[in-house]
Amino acid sequence: MKAMILAAGRGKRMRHLTDSMPKPLIKLWGRPLIEWQILALKKAGFKDIVVNVAYCADKLLEYLGDGSKYGVNITFSIEGYTHEESLETRGGIVKALDKLVEQSSSEPFVVVSGDIVTDFPYESLKSAAKKVSGGQAKAHLVLVPNPSYHEGGDMGLEKGQITRKQKQYTYGNIAVFSPSIFKNIPSTKTPLFPWLYDFVDQGLITGEIYEGNWANVGTPEELEKFEKMSPYCYE
Repeated sequence: MKAMILAAGRGKRMRHLTDSMPKPLIKLWGRPLIEWQILALKKAGFKDIVVNVAYCADKLLEYLGDGSKYGVNITFSIEGYTHEESLETRGGIVKALDKLVEQSSSEPFVVVSGDIVTDFPYESLKSAAKKVSGGQAKAHLVLVPNPSYHEGGDMGLEKGQITRKQKQYTYGNIAVFSPSIFKNIPSTKTPLFPWLYDFVDQGLITGEIYEGNWANVGTPEELEKFEKMSPYCYE
């Protein structure tokens, strides 16, 4: 099973830090944010990683290389070289689909954001992937308690199924997807939501709640706050 790290965005709220570099290359605890994700995926056994790039793509290409310095294989899905050319989450996954799965394959893949920091155990997604592969779900989402900046939340969870009835949780930008839902749709600039809610309403999306360490470091002030904390990501 392959993994995809989303790294094409700019991170507008992180300006001035992102005026000349993509948000995933901002350092926290001595490493770029995306590097923590690579190390966590490697520890969980993911060796083939696809990274989508657009804004300051050349800097990500140069810094990450082919992944050999991390002991993984990195393939890039280049959407462009500017923020305007980024395709958002759904569009980015569709464009990278041929790098994530063989054309006739139904094997699921993992997608995570390159700018979150968490100690979520990625190896635990393999059991969810078996259910997705077996057709019991089209995707599996990891939810987190609503952070202070998003108190309204995104969705709820009832008996392992994602629901829109209550919004006690926020999508943690960690998921397992079946390639079937992305096939035969254009790789145009499109977010993941509200499109994915059509599958939620059909009862095809499972989920889990993670109450451990997780953060989407969205502003320079938040970055400074986390820098003062003890690192909780994987070395």
